[in-house]
Amino acid sequence: MWAAIDGRRYDVAKAHMREAQALAEMSGDQEIKFRIWSHAGTMYRHMGRPADAFAANDVARNLHLTRRDPLFASLGLARQGAIHGSAQDRAGTRRAFEQAQDAMLRADPADYRPVWMLAFYDQAELDSLALSAHLALGDYSTAEYHAHRCLSALRPHMIRSRAITTTRLAHAQLAQGAPDAATATAMKVPAEAATQHARVTRMLQEFGAALRAIAPGGSSVQTWTEHTAAWRMAA
Repeated sequence: MWAAIDGRRYDVAKAHMREAQALAEMSGDQEIKFRIWSHAGTMYRHMGRPADAFAANDVARNLHLTRRDPLFASLGLARQGAIHGSAQDRAGTRRAFEQAQDAMLRADPADYRPVWMLAFYDQAELDSLALSAHLALGDYSTAEYHAHRCLSALRPHMIRSRAITTTRLAHAQLAQGAPDAATATAMKVPAEAATQHARVTRMLQEFGAALRAIAPGGSSVQTWTEHTAAWRMAA
C-alpha cells in the first residue's frame, strides 16, 4: 500500500488498503490499525482529498493506543497538520504541529514500540511533515526553517529522505526569490538518489520547471541544465 502511495498509483493503493484494513481488523492489533488508517489519510492527502484524509486519519488518532502512547499521538497529530496544510488551514496547521511537538516531548523513549515506528518517526520526520505542510500553504520561510531542522536531525542512513528534504528546501528557497541558492541546494542531491528514486526524480524535474519559469535565461538555469545532463550521463 505504501509503495503504491509513494509511486502515485492510487487505484492500486486503495486495493491494498482495503485488504490491509480487513486483515488489521481481524488481528485486533491497535498498532497495525493505526498504521493502516494513518497511511490511508496520507494517501487521500496526496490525492487532494482533504476531507477523506481527515476522516481516515481521525480513525487512527481515535484509537486507544494514542491515549496510551504519546509518540503515536504525536505522529497522528503531525499527519493531521500536513492535511491542514494541504487544506490551506494555517491555524489548524500551527495548532496540530504544536500539539505534535508537545506529545513527542512527553513520549518515553524506553517504552516498547514496533520496529516500523522506531524506524522512521522521530524529530526529523515531524519536521519533514511540517516542511510539507508549510510548502503547501505557501509559507516558504517557515518551510525552509523546518527543512534545516529536518536535515540536521536525519539519521545518516536515510539517504532517500535526505534527498527529498533537500529538494523541498530548494523549492522553498526558489519560491523566496533565491534561484542561485536554490540551485546550489538542489545540486546537493546525490546523483544516485536523483536518478534511481522515482519520487526524487519527479520532484527535481518539478524544481527544474519552476526554476526555468522564475529565472528564464539566468545563469542558474544553465548551471542546473548542465548538472542534470551529467546525471543522465552517469545513469
